[in-house]
Amino acid sequence: MSDWPLLSLVTFLPLVGAGFIFLFAQGGDAQADRNAKSVALMTTTLTFLISLVIWANFDNGTAEFQFVEQHGWLGGGIDYRMGVDGISLLFVVLTAFLMPICILASWQSVTTRVREYMIAFLLLETMMVGVFCALDFVLFYLFFEGGLIPMFLIIGVWGGARRVYSSFKFFLYTLLGSVLLLLALIYMYFEAGTTDIPTLMAHGFTAEEQTWLWLAMFASFAVKMPMWPVHTWLPDAHVEAPTAGSVILAGVLLKMGGYGFLRFSLPMLPLASDLFVPLVFTLSVIAVIYTSLVALVQEDMKKLIAYSSVAHMGFVTIGIFTFNTQGIEGSIFQMLSHGIVSAALFLCVGVVYDRIHSREIARYGGLVNRMPVYAFTFMVFMLASVGLPGTSGFVGEILILVGVYQVNTWVAALAALGVILGAAYMLWLYRRTIFGELKKEDLKQILDLDRREIVYFAPLVVLAILMGVMPGPFLDVLHVSVDHLIEQYQTAMQAASEAADVAQLAAK
Repeated sequence: MSDWPLLSLVTFLPLVGAGFIFLFAQGGDAQADRNAKSVALMTTTLTFLISLVIWANFDNGTAEFQFVEQHGWLGGGIDYRMGVDGISLLFVVLTAFLMPICILASWQSVTTRVREYMIAFLLLETMMVGVFCALDFVLFYLFFEGGLIPMFLIIGVWGGARRVYSSFKFFLYTLLGSVLLLLALIYMYFEAGTTDIPTLMAHGFTAEEQTWLWLAMFASFAVKMPMWPVHTWLPDAHVEAPTAGSVILAGVLLKMGGYGFLRFSLPMLPLASDLFVPLVFTLSVIAVIYTSLVALVQEDMKKLIAYSSVAHMGFVTIGIFTFNTQGIEGSIFQMLSHGIVSAALFLCVGVVYDRIHSREIARYGGLVNRMPVYAFTFMVFMLASVGLPGTSGFVGEILILVGVYQVNTWVAALAALGVILGAAYMLWLYRRTIFGELKKEDLKQILDLDRREIVYFAPLVVLAILMGVMPGPFLDVLHVSVDHLIEQYQTAMQAASEAADVAQLAAK
């Protein structure tokens, strides 16, 4: 099936669904809204099934890009080129997996402009999947930036009371960083004569060029992660976004920064990546500890989970810049795990918000007495978030800690402190909302998870446990591609060392 245009299909099928809704789900009546939701659910489900077909036909034994599609596009070395390797494949599957869940989660909570809401989500899915499939830098940039528009609308139209402020803050932060990424793209095109990503990986930029290009890319990817101190847009965006918006923001959009480091910074700019390791480690450690402490004092459930996301992304950047197998594989696994667990935690907040219309932690307490299924579900994701052995969160964290310990024991110790703080704020959240006496009158009438909610929570629970107990199938996909990435880095560093030795001998 490698000859089929599966990547174009999985990327643009949601766009077809959006067009179908636009043309045939006309009118603002209840029937048109139901039709729009049904089309969106069928489209996203079919997209997920196609992503599984791609995974089933993927060859784990090679680091080469697979399912490659190439067609003439803009000319001058800029083509339409798609392909996936072991690093990008799982992000495609993660994106496609979360989208039907978002549609189901929005089934009853979104009641205004339903048709436009579903179109925005389908457009967003096309942009997100395209980011992970693109093998041309210009194509990647278009998808990378294009995702801003539907997300901006999702927050700004269907968000909370401060939605306009939050949506503009989100847009401006990410756009400002991406302007520098565009400058790096233009320079690399004129230097290499192409925007083909595999060709750029092998081009061999000078050390000075790599330094400036790395900083330009870092400005964009650090905001997208988000890394401290350019993380302040994230809590606002999460608090004001609708539940499904928060799910996609935490589950997929934050991963684009880490993917950018893995796809561009490390293989294309290895000398600069090695040079800036102290900077990345410093910012990441601050993020892990500082945002964990901030999470401890939050009174809003969404803000607490948002700050926990910043801390978890700090772990990811630490692992990426260890330049060893455990650290990088742990980072990728942590991003996948966080995509499942953080998405589920925001869904858990959305469940009680739909019933009580409050996210204040103090507003709850004793929910286990009325919502035992919800309490169990919330507990699974809370424990996965803190990295309990047997859950997906443990695998990524332990691999990152093992990887960074080989490089810098102090960074490993400080990162481990973040794990302790993570357990503190998540257990504190669970204790105050789930346990205790059921005192508030309206909580005495609250209902447990309904059938629709159980349908979209069940696969998340299974995955959070399955990835913790059987991480092998996921790590097997990554292994060869990660080894190839590390080999590229080591070859570049060895060549630079030999060149420096030659220059030193010549000087003598």
